[in-house]
This record gives sequence, C-alpha cells and structure tokens, in this order.
Amino acid sequence: MNQFSELPLCSALQSNLKRNNFAEPTPVQAQAIPAALDGRDIVATAQTGTGKTLAFVLPMVEKLQAESAAKGVRALVLTPTRELAIQIQEVVKLLTAGMNLRSAVVVGGLNESTQLQAIRRGAQLVIATPGRLCDFLDRKLVNLSGLEVLVLDEADRMLDMGFLPALNMILKAMPAERQTLFFSATIEQSVAHLISKHVKNPVRISIGASTKPAAEVDLHHYEVEQDFKLSLLRRLLDAETGSFLVFAKTKHGTDRLAKKLAREGVDAARIHGGRTQSQRNQALHGFKKGDYRVLVATDVAARGIHVDGIAHVVNYDLPQVPEDFIHRVGRTGRAGAKGTASTFSTRSERSEIRRIEQLLKTRLTPQETGKDLKREEKGSGADHLAFTDNVKPFVKHHAKSFSPSGRRGPKPQRRAAWGR
Repeated sequence: MNQFSELPLCSALQSNLKRNNFAEPTPVQAQAIPAALDGRDIVATAQTGTGKTLAFVLPMVEKLQAESAAKGVRALVLTPTRELAIQIQEVVKLLTAGMNLRSAVVVGGLNESTQLQAIRRGAQLVIATPGRLCDFLDRKLVNLSGLEVLVLDEADRMLDMGFLPALNMILKAMPAERQTLFFSATIEQSVAHLISKHVKNPVRISIGASTKPAAEVDLHHYEVEQDFKLSLLRRLLDAETGSFLVFAKTKHGTDRLAKKLAREGVDAARIHGGRTQSQRNQALHGFKKGDYRVLVATDVAARGIHVDGIAHVVNYDLPQVPEDFIHRVGRTGRAGAKGTASTFSTRSERSEIRRIEQLLKTRLTPQETGKDLKREEKGSGADHLAFTDNVKPFVKHHAKSFSPSGRRGPKPQRRAAWGR
C-alpha cells in the first residue's frame, strides 16, 4: 500500500485519516496494517518514532466499528507507561471522531472511579498499563472474556520493568482465540518466549536495525568530569537552537538540574516517577507547546513520549543499561527529521561507553573542545549554583552520524554489569 486511501476502510475512518493529514503510510504501517486488517497476528520490531501506534490503532478501529453492536471490552492495548497510554488514547480519539465507539484509559496515578465509569458506560477499547488492569481484574471490576484483539506495545520495556507476572495474569483472563499484535523495539530471549507462547503463526515485520539510532541522528560524546557537566550543557543551549530533552539518572538529580537551569534563566520543566500524574502531564504539555525549552527527565520518558521536533537529546547521566541509550536517542531525529544526541560521561565511565559502542557496532571519534568550561561549585544548599573560571578541564568530543547498517553486538549484561 502506498496511500491510506487504498485500504478497504469505512468512510468515517477514511474521513478521519484525511482530516488529520494521514496520507502516506510509514514502512511499518504499510506492512502491518493490511495484515492486521486480514486478521493475522503480527510481531513487529521497529525503531521508535516509526509510526507504530497508528499501525495497530487503525486496524483495531476498523474491526470494532464493523461490529459496533457487540458489547463489552473487545480490544485491549497494554503499554508500559501512563504517558504512552494517554498518547495512544489521543490517536484513538482522532481516528474514532464521529463513530459510535468508546474507549477507556486504565492506568495508575489517575482517578480510578473515572476509569471504571468509562468501562461501565460500554468502552469497547481499553488502553491500560499492566499494574492497574491487574488490580481491576483481581477485584473483578473488568471482564476480558469477550476480548477479540490484544495489542502488546513496547513489550520489551514491559518485561524490563518487571511486568511479566502481571502480563501472565492478564493473558489468562482473556480468550485463547484472539488476534494478537505484538510490537517491540527488540526481541530478546524473554520476549521471544512470550511470542512463542501467545502469538499464533504471525506475520513478522522488521523495520531498520532496532539496535541503532535512526540514520538522521548525529551522536556527540563528551568526556567531561561531573563538576563541568552543567557548564557544558549551558554551552550547548547557548550554541544550538530548538528544544532539548535532557536525561538524568535519578529523581533527585532531575529536580536539582531543572531548578539550576531555571535559576540560570532557562525555561525548564521536569518529569519523573515521583511527580503526580497531573504534574507530569503539565510538564509534558508545556514542553510540547514550547513553554519550556528544556525537559529534564528520568528514563520514564525514554520510550513512548512522542514530541515532534525535539532538536537535541542530552544524556546528562548515562542510562542504567546500554539498550536504554537507543530509546533515549530515539526521541530526536523522528519521522526523517535531523536530530542531535549528546552523551556526557566521565573518565571512570569509559567501560560503559565501550559497551554502548559494542551494542551499536560503532566506534566514536574523539575531538578536543575548548578549555573554557567552568566548574560547578557545590554550596551548602542542595540547589546552590556558582562557577569559578580558573580550571581547564580535559574534554573530548565524539561526533559521528549513524547509518542504518551494522549488526547487533554482543548482548550486554543487565544493570549489574555497570558496576552500580
């Protein structure tokens, strides 16, 4: 398929696609949607930002509207984070405008009575995180016995987050005879086991190398000691245009960095698991609107946060595992746009940089930068910020554009291998 107009869809769905300027499908959409419309199970691996959400929402909506008289929950999308669930719901609303279809978001951190009311009013489609849905199943507040379509979105991330027991509970509550659409960035052993057990004769789709950033992303690596990171970040902000998504390691580190940037006159918001859902929504919405130039985040935002036009991703701290590097970097260079991702690391973290290089099958070329970075001086207060000018740090800069070629390197060990 070269155009969405070629698909055998109902007139309302075709109108909604046209109204929202969906004309030409991305590669994953072109391969997945026709097969899903035929009722086939699907296992798809693709880089983030390739249009996976529409690839499963569109065939679900077509199936549900064709049998709109059927009652109860008939389609379920499972996804790892609240933010991703909410964004999937936004796509659902775009495609179901004017249709007699109802959906519900079932996630932790939001009012459960509102979610239960949506289900009781006859939601045919539920978009859920595993934890809250398991709670509803355990309390017999939701019934999945009539389910026809299951989508597992970001399946590898759900397993990384420890959701396997919850997934098993949910899968036992639904019919074995169903259509399953399985989307993942990587297919590792645990994911492969889930596929073999729950997916039947699937159409397999692989778009690009799932262990490499998009070809449009330039990766910059700076070797810089901890006390000079803030000065380096300020230099990048001054030198570059556009929005910045900055990843920190901890909730506390995220808070401190956002406050320091704000004190320096930078419009910065923060998002992490310790903030309330309304605070996270406000920060993300403000970042999307351009109220904040910088969003400082933990890895809660590494996957599934779809913000168009992020110019620069900064790994202020290295990720906990090498695979998360791919998903952080994937927040820029989306849909064919150019992007830059900069990674800061200390001399003591060289082995971790090598692990990332092994995963990517790419060596980074060092380049000297200037000697005018300023040391951050730690004061008595947690958020004190000052600089001194009499230090000449040794900083290296690595820059190389990624190409889609290359093979996956040796599988890195998990968190314990980082020595933390």
